[in-house]
Order: sequence, then structure tokens, then C-alpha cells
Amino acid sequence: MLPPLSPADRAQLLAGAHHDPHALLGAHQVSGGALVRVLRPFARRVLASDHELESEGDGFFAAVLPFAEVADRRLTVSYQDGSVLETHDPYRFLPALGELDAHLLGEGRHERLWEVLGAWPLVHDGVPGTRFTVWAPGARGVRVAGDFNHWDGTAHPMRSLGSCGVWELFVPGVGPGERYKFDICRPDGGHTLRADPMARQTECPPATASIVHRGAYTWGDQAWMAARAERPAHEAPMSVYEVHLPSWRPGLDYRGLAEQLPAYVRELGFTHVEMMPPAEHPYGGSWGYQVTGYYAPTARLGTPDDFKHLVDALHRAGIGVLMDWVPAHFPKDEWALAKFDGTACYEHPDPRRAEHPDWGTLEFDYGRREVRNFLVANAVFWCEEYHVDGIRVDAVASMLYLDYSRPEGQWTPNADGGRENWDAVAFLQEMNATVYRRCPGAVTIAEESTAWDGVTRATDHGGLGFGFKWNMGWMHDTLDYAAKDPVHRAWHHGEMTFSMVYAYSENYVLPISHDEVVHGKRALVSKMPGDWWQQRANHRAYLGWMWSHPGKQLLFMGQEFAQGAEWSEETGPQWWVLDPEYPAAGDHRGVRDLVRDLNARYRATPALWERDTDPSGFAWVDADAAADNVLAFLRFSAKGAPLLAVSNFSPVVRHDYRLGVPGDSPDWVEVLNTDASVYGGSGVVNREPLKSDPTPSHGRDMSICPTLPPLATIWLRPA
Repeated sequence: MLPPLSPADRAQLLAGAHHDPHALLGAHQVSGGALVRVLRPFARRVLASDHELESEGDGFFAAVLPFAEVADRRLTVSYQDGSVLETHDPYRFLPALGELDAHLLGEGRHERLWEVLGAWPLVHDGVPGTRFTVWAPGARGVRVAGDFNHWDGTAHPMRSLGSCGVWELFVPGVGPGERYKFDICRPDGGHTLRADPMARQTECPPATASIVHRGAYTWGDQAWMAARAERPAHEAPMSVYEVHLPSWRPGLDYRGLAEQLPAYVRELGFTHVEMMPPAEHPYGGSWGYQVTGYYAPTARLGTPDDFKHLVDALHRAGIGVLMDWVPAHFPKDEWALAKFDGTACYEHPDPRRAEHPDWGTLEFDYGRREVRNFLVANAVFWCEEYHVDGIRVDAVASMLYLDYSRPEGQWTPNADGGRENWDAVAFLQEMNATVYRRCPGAVTIAEESTAWDGVTRATDHGGLGFGFKWNMGWMHDTLDYAAKDPVHRAWHHGEMTFSMVYAYSENYVLPISHDEVVHGKRALVSKMPGDWWQQRANHRAYLGWMWSHPGKQLLFMGQEFAQGAEWSEETGPQWWVLDPEYPAAGDHRGVRDLVRDLNARYRATPALWERDTDPSGFAWVDADAAADNVLAFLRFSAKGAPLLAVSNFSPVVRHDYRLGVPGDSPDWVEVLNTDASVYGGSGVVNREPLKSDPTPSHGRDMSICPTLPPLATIWLRPA
């Protein structure tokens, strides 16, 4: 006699609402042998180890078999359409997660979370297949559905691993390339079909399924990875080219980009590429800033191994890779993270804390250890699995403040009555500390626009622990100044000097990013006043000022050759303006040549980067020449020669402009001039060495008298 299923167990299994299907399915010792029970909807016949199982209705088949014959049982399932499936019984396997993994999951401390959650192809108890695991603590039950079961998860209910909230099932015979999702029974009994939050590969949007992935890429960047930690990033040159991969050269995939992007960036001399968010996102118009697949590079451009090939190609060309990372919010798509198991799983349970007021998205619950683990491990994942050299964290300010973009009465103070989000602070500290500990040479960069104290201070000194912070104040002030007609700039001179008041309060990156050349803000050259010649001259002078100012620099694609239009993700940079047939091609090529030479001079001049975070690396020569629109300062390295940078933001040539210089350098030579004719300038240059003479100036005993070209920046160094 077959011991029958109870009506409750039968109903729960059929509804996908049972927490322990392995207790009912598979083989279990009974009087006379082993009871083998299988759930295979739509099957007409099932054999287990060549023994016929009796139909119990609703897709259940069972029999009591000799116990010795079921240990390594295989199922032969025949369907109404004549198809036959041979497979191992999924319910004969013990959990494929180790005790330590389960413990770390429960503690929210698994730093390689992607190896234990998601879909992982492996050989379990001698059988190849895929282990599926998902965190869904509020679910009544979870099933896995995919190509391998015709997207009907009834035959593959998962078991709960207890209080950690994780569900697990090893499915024999499933391998890389199979599509899948999780069929989750919510607390209210309804069902939701969800993509895997830990999927390492996804379908190409607008399709939304997850894909079982096993990486097969062989890296060739061992020399780069071994050397990247040799010099602290803040004492090394860093000149960043920001790229939106899908639109840099529209039509190129990861492999195509690997053919062209490293060569272009290397020719221009940038040290790093920063990719706008490469993680999977459903809406291309979000530019990647509304992420649904945090562990998968977007499938729009190829496979995960293809993305690795691109990173590898950049490294082999001597170029570092930074990527935008978005832990501040996520979209509400019903197949993704929002209300993942029917409850506020990844988002904060308080709607006032969960809803992001600006972007129609949800904010993560940073106080929940599993959510914090999901994000911390994700930062490590990109650095370890994809060899990324750093992450730029988007929208940090929106994470730090409970009242961010929220009016009075629409936010809840913290326990101290303040506006600080201490959960987010703790998360950022943990993320930064973990990345720096696990990933030697990697850097973290904060896009943080407020005066929060200690963004780049070490966590053990109470800081957030970032390596760098975007200097948004510098960007806003200097662009406001540059947009003014020169006749009005004297009254705004302080906008150019104010950054030095706080320049050493943090480790800064100077960003002219995508945000400054979209949504009506105009391209960089189009922000400048005057006619076309003056716009380009201002553009060149501004870049010369930017490259010589303390801090690393970042420039968005298209601005390196002064394209006149705003960036569009649909068309990308205006490469056609560089075509020799284009009437103004020489003008644009001149600006691009200047960027190339700025990077070359910058990298060869330790004074411009070695003491970026040390006040002894900078000294004003003249910060007060507002009436002349002139700024002059010195940069110093630890041992080498200083560099004198002078910017004349007036259209007037200033002959014999006296500037104080260090007394131990008799002659100075011009090493860069943004007004050089080769860059499209008027050709007012200092060709001969400048003799320093004992005429005191600007508090120094010696001085020189260079000619300052109009709307230009010049660099001089001792001969």
C-alpha cells in the first residue's frame, strides 16, 4: 500500500507553497522498502530506476521500491506528446551549500555571495547540473521555471534552508545557456515570476529572463593586475575618459569595442576609462542608472565573457577600468527586485523611506544585513570577477540624508533626531573597507555633492572610506565662470579660486561628466561665450586650467574634440566633425590634439599629480588678478622640477606679464600653450626661454615676464 499524501501537502506542493518538498518527494524509507514519489505534471508514465511508478493524479507518481535500487535512481518520464525525458531525480540530493556558506548567508557576511546564490553549474554527488538558490525570506514557497521544464515550475519546487531565508534546489542536467526565473508564492498566496537578482547573465532587453552562466574566459592581464597596487592612486596620474559603451561607436559590441576603444584612449593618453553603468538595465534611456541585474553586464553588447575581453584589452593597452555603480536605488519593474517575494525585501519597509522622490524608483534598505551583503558583495564581484580597477558610486548624497529631496513632514528623523541615514553610512563604510581589503589597487570614488565631512577619510577614523570624491563644487563654479563673457569675469574671479580653499579637505576628481552635457546644459564648447573661435579658445583654456588644477580629471566622450551638440545616447559622439571633408574638421582635430598633449605632458610631469592631496604641492603665484582675468600658480613634486600654470581668460594678449617664480631656476621654458596654432589658436607663444631676473614679484625674489596669449593656458617649467 502506498502511504498517501495528505490533502494539505498535496495542495501546497501543487500551489508551489511548500517549504520542504524534499520531505515529500524523492525516496523515503518505509516498511517494505523506499517510497519514491515524483511530481511531473502532464506526464503519462514515470519510471524510477526502471520501476514503474503508479499515478496518484495531479502529476504525482509513486511506488514502494526495494531500498537498494533507489540510491542512484534515474527517472524516465514519458509525456502525452510522445517525448521522453531521462534525468536524475532532483529530490535525491542533499543541499549543495556548505554549512559555512549557510552561516555566512544568515549573518549577511558572505563576501563572495555570487558563488552561493543564483544559478551555479556544478557536479553534485557525481551528477552534472545547476544549483539554484535565491533569497526570498517572505515567500511561502519558491519554484524554479525555465527552458528545462517548459516554464512550468510545478515539477521543481525548492526547499527552504531555514531562518536565513534562502531557498535551494539542485536540478540535474541543466547547464550553461538555459533560461530561467523564480516562481515565488507570495504571503497572500499569489504568484510572481522573478528574474534572479544574482543572475550573472541575462537575456537581451526587452526580454527579462536570467541565463545560467559558467565563465570560460582566459585572462591575459596578469602583469597589469600584479602591478596596479604598486603606487597609491592619489599619488599617481589619473586622467579619465568617461564612456557610454552602447553609444561610443553605435553598433559595436564588447568585442568590437575591444578592437577600437583601447587604441583610441591610448592614443589620447588617458590613464583610465570610466564606463557608465555596465550592469543590466531594462530601459536604455536610463543610461544604465536604473539597474535590475546587478551581477550581469548588459546583454545588449554581448556575453559576460565578451565584457571580460573588453576589460582585458584595456588592461593590456595599459588603461585602467572604472565603472559606475548604482547602489542608491533600483526600478520598480514587476519582474525584478521591487517587492521581490511579495514583501519589502530589498527596499525599506517604510514607504516614506523606500520611495525615491526624484526618480520614481526605490531605495535599498541599508539596515537589513542581507541587502547590505548583496551590495557589498556586488562591489567586490566587479573588482574580482571582471578585474575592474575601481567603482564610482552614483548619487551618494541621496543615500546619506533621510530628507534628500523630501519636504518637511515627508521624512522620519533618525534615532538622534537628525537627518543622517546612519544605515547608509554603515553600508558605505563596510563596502569601502571590504573593497580595499580584498582588491589591492582598486579605488572607490564617490559622486557626493554636499559638504559631508570625511567622504575620503579612512573608516577607522570615522570617514566613509572612499578613495576619491567628485568635486562638484569645482565643476559648478568653474563652468559658471567660463560661461560668462570675459568682460564680466572680473566680478566672478572668486569662482575660479574658491576651490583651493577646500582642495585638501578630500581627495578630489574634477569631473566634466555626461551630466554636464545633456538636458539643455549644452556641450562644453557650446557653454563658452563669443564666436566659434572664441568658444574653442575658451574650451582649450579651460581644459588647460583643469589639467593643471590639483585633483584628478575626468572628461566625457565627445568633449575631447569639442563637439557642439549635446550628447544623445541614440547617436553618440559627433565623430563626423573629425572627417577631413567636414569644413571645420581642423578646428575639432586641434582640440583633440590638445587633449592628447595635455595627457602626455600631465603623465610626464610628477608635479601635476604626485602631491595632489598634499598642500605642499601647490602655491598661488597670483590669485588676485581679477581685473586681468589671470590666474597663476605653481605645482610641486616630491623631488622634481615645479610647473608654473598660467591662465588668461581674457581675449587680450598680455605682454611681459611679470610673475614671481622660485629663485633656484634661472630659465623657464614653455612646455604647453593652448593658443598654439597647431591646436587652432592664434599662435601667440613664448618660443625662447624666459630669463628669471632678481625683480621681486608676488612675494618671491625672482620673476619672469612671459607673454600671455588670449583666452589661453600656458605651462612653464625650469629649463
